[in-house]
Amino acid sequence: MKPVKTIPKTITTYWQESTLFRYTSYVIAFCLSALLVVIPAAFSQQPVELSFIMLAPETPFFEPLIREFEEQNPDIRLTMVEGPNAANLVEDLNTSAYLLGSSPYDLINLDVVWTSKFAAAGWLMDLSDRFPPEAREPFLEGDIEGSIYNGKLYRVPWRTDAGLLYYRQDLLDQVGAQPPETFTELVDTAKQVQQAGAADWGYLWQGRQYEGAAAMFVEVLQGFGGYWINPDTLEVGLDQPEAIEAASFLVSTIQERVSPPGTTTYIEEDVRRLFQSGNAVFMRNWPYALPLLNEDGSPVQGNVGTRPMVSQPGVDGGGCLGGWGWGISTTTQHPEEAWRVVEFFTSPEVQKRFALEAGFLPSIRSLYQDAELLAQYPYYTDLFEVVQNVVPRPLTAQYAQASDILQRYLSAAFSGRTGAEDALQAAARETRALLESGRPADAQETNEPEAVG
Repeated sequence: MKPVKTIPKTITTYWQESTLFRYTSYVIAFCLSALLVVIPAAFSQQPVELSFIMLAPETPFFEPLIREFEEQNPDIRLTMVEGPNAANLVEDLNTSAYLLGSSPYDLINLDVVWTSKFAAAGWLMDLSDRFPPEAREPFLEGDIEGSIYNGKLYRVPWRTDAGLLYYRQDLLDQVGAQPPETFTELVDTAKQVQQAGAADWGYLWQGRQYEGAAAMFVEVLQGFGGYWINPDTLEVGLDQPEAIEAASFLVSTIQERVSPPGTTTYIEEDVRRLFQSGNAVFMRNWPYALPLLNEDGSPVQGNVGTRPMVSQPGVDGGGCLGGWGWGISTTTQHPEEAWRVVEFFTSPEVQKRFALEAGFLPSIRSLYQDAELLAQYPYYTDLFEVVQNVVPRPLTAQYAQASDILQRYLSAAFSGRTGAEDALQAAARETRALLESGRPADAQETNEPEAVG
C-alpha cells in the first residue's frame, strides 16, 4: 500500500520542481477544456432542418433550387415532401396536420385562396414587418392583395395566375371575324364557325363540381357586372340579376350546343386537350396551356391567340386571380431560417429561373420585360395586361365552405337538375347563413360584419 500512497506526492513534487512538466500539464488541461466546449457546440451546430409539401408536378423543378439554396446556406437543410397532383388534396394534408396538433411543416406553399383560412386559424406567421410595403412594391398588386388578411400580410407571392380566353385565329380568319369583346360576340362567332363546319364546338370551359368551376364563374360573374361576396360588407350577390344572368349564359352555351354536353365533367386538362385537338374555337383556361398548345407537333401550333376574358358592354372584365406564395408556419421552431428560404424562393432570380424552366408566370412585374423571358415567351407582353387586371375570389376565412356551396349549385344548374335562378337563389341563402354563423357574437348583435381583407 505504501508505494501507492506515495504516487500523488511524487507527482505533486515533480510538478512543482519541473517547469516543463508543469507547462505541459497546463496545455493538456486547456485542450481538454476546449474539447468539452467544442464537441457539444459542434453537435449543436448541425444544420437546421426545414420541411414543406409541394404539388407533385412541381417537385422536379424545385430539386435544383433546393440544392442551390443549401450550397448558399450550409446551416439549413430542406426536406421537400411530394404531395398529390391536386391543390385541394395538398390543402387537406396541411389542414389535417394542424388539426392533429403541431404541423411537421415549417413552410407552407399557399394557393391564394388558402391565405384567409390559414391566417384566421392562426396557422401562419404575420410577415408584415419582414415584408414591409417598400419590399412589396415590385410585386403584382393583385398578388399582394391576395396575401393580406385583416390588414396583415401572411404570404410572399412567388408565381401568379389569371384566367384567359383562348381563340383560334385561323378559324376566325375563315369567317372574317375578330376576337370577341363581349359574351354575345363570343357566342355569335362560335356559332358562325360551327355553321361553317370548321369546328364542332364553339366554347370550352370548366363545368365539373370543383374549385376550377368557381374560378371560371368568378370571371363570367365579373363580366356581367355581378359579385359573389363583397369583401368589405360580406354582402352576398349571388341572387342578384347580374349573377343569375351569368349562370344562365353558361347554361345556354350547353343547351345551344356551343359547348359540349360533357362540359359538366370538364376540368382544365380536359378542355385543353379538346381545344388542342383542333376542334374548338374558344377556350377558357389558365396561362399554363399556351406553351403546350404551341409545342412541336401540336395541331394548333401557331394558330392560338389569347385575350382577357370578355364582358358585357360597358363592364370591365378580368381573369380570376390564381397563384401561389410562401408562408411560415406558426409551429416552426426556426422562423429566422424559414424566412431565409422564403426570401430565396421569391427572389427575382429564382422566379425567373422557375418561369424559364416550368413556364409559370412570375409575381414580379419587371420580369415581364426581361429580355431572356420574352425571347422564350413572346406572349408575356400580352399576359402582363391580364395579370394586372385580375378578379380575386372572396377574401374570407370561410372561403372553402362558400366555394363548396357555389360549386354544388352551379353543378345543379349546368347539368339541368335545377334552373339557374333557383340554383343561385339557394346558393345565396346558404352562403348568407354560412357567413352569419362565422361572425363574432358582437358583430351579429350590431349587424357589423367581421372585417376581412
